[in-house]
Amino acid sequence: MERLDAANRAIIEELQRDGRRSYSAIAEAIGLSEAAVRQRVQRLRESGVVQIVAVTDPKRVGFSRQALVGIRATGDLRRLAEKLASIAEIDYVVVCAGSFDILVELVCEDDAHLVDLLNTTIRSLPEVREAETFVYLDLTKQTYTWGTR
Repeated sequence: MERLDAANRAIIEELQRDGRRSYSAIAEAIGLSEAAVRQRVQRLRESGVVQIVAVTDPKRVGFSRQALVGIRATGDLRRLAEKLASIAEIDYVVVCAGSFDILVELVCEDDAHLVDLLNTTIRSLPEVREAETFVYLDLTKQTYTWGTR
C-alpha cells in the first residue's frame, strides 16, 4: 500500500476534480513547483495509485445496457476473478463476502449483447455456479471524486 503524504493527496484531489488540469495549475493550487507536481504525478501513475482516463457516459457512446451480476462460484475465487476481468465488456470485478462470491459490472450494446455475454461467456465458465443479473434501468450517480480521505 502506497503511503500518501499531504502533497500527493492534494494532487490526487485536484486531478479528481479535473484530470485535464495542467501541472502548473495544480502546482499553483497546492503550493508546489510545476516540476515537483509532474514528478509526483508520474510516480503515482507508475505505482498504480492513480489512472488518468476519460470516463464516458455509456448510453451516449452506444452502450444502452449496463448490469451488475452477482456470481456464486466454486474453486479459487481469485482465479475466476482474473478470468472475468479479461472479458472486454466487464469493467468492474470484486471478490466479496455475503450472498455472492464475486460482483461484476458490465456494459453492453443492447439486451441481445447482454444475453449472449451471460450465456456464452460468463455462465459457461466452469467455476460459475449461479449468476444473478441486476439490469440498470437508470444511472443516477457515478463519480470518482471520493478524494483520498
